[in-house]
Amino acid sequence: MKKWLSIFVPFALILFLAACGTSNDETTEGGNADGGETKPEETTTLVVGASNVPHAEILEEAKPILEEQGIELQIETFQDYVLPNQALAGGDLDANYFQHIPYLNAQIEEHGYDFVNAGGIHIEPIGVYSKKYDSLDDLPEKAHIIISSSVPDHGRILSLLEKEGLITLKDGVEKTTATIDDIVDNPKNLHFDTEYEASLLPQIYNNDEGDAVLINSNYAIDAGLNPLEDSIAIEESDSPYVNVIAVRSGDENKEAIKALVEVLRSEEIQNFILEKYEGAVVPVSE
Repeated sequence: MKKWLSIFVPFALILFLAACGTSNDETTEGGNADGGETKPEETTTLVVGASNVPHAEILEEAKPILEEQGIELQIETFQDYVLPNQALAGGDLDANYFQHIPYLNAQIEEHGYDFVNAGGIHIEPIGVYSKKYDSLDDLPEKAHIIISSSVPDHGRILSLLEKEGLITLKDGVEKTTATIDDIVDNPKNLHFDTEYEASLLPQIYNNDEGDAVLINSNYAIDAGLNPLEDSIAIEESDSPYVNVIAVRSGDENKEAIKALVEVLRSEEIQNFILEKYEGAVVPVSE
């Protein structure tokens, strides 16, 4: 019996020390070393892919709030609109935050992604920028208009130009899915260039190419442009192009994902968005 105890006691001591860790301040059941409130024993890691601006900046603001709830937010930044969905489908991300609903739906249809919208967070009005003209009325005959190669953005761009009186779209066409082929009246014979990816448009604008360039607000802000001050026309804030948290189907029910959406829709984060971007990014609460 004594021999058995001599083996058991050191072994039990090793297990005890390993469980305690190297710090005397580790949280134990029922309270911490100082008798304060117990912190979560387990931390959930949430990896979210995002565009640099404004998505990653908004997530950074939400990070400490989520940490208080036992969620460690890891932010992976992307410069394009393709890789974040590939990474989500491949399991490298738990969610992504960069795309609006029509783009998400188009990606699901094109690639067969099993994604769902876990919640809308904000709207980024798209703007018209020109180094040559101060208003849309000043655009000349056969003006060269450069727009994104992303077809899901064409509907919102054409809707904006129709609202401004530059073109007319076919009767009954769905505004979010309208294409250049749906233009039935183009009084100034505007020429539309769809050659460039959305991320390149600020560079195209800075190079003074074309007569007008339509740029998504996230890329405009990232390039140092102020959509409200630098654009010659801008989409209104009631746009249906809400930027969302996208996840793999079923993951929208996970507590960490629900917490992420709730925090991003919180008054604290909404106020941050309003103050930080001064109307160039508009938060939504539902």
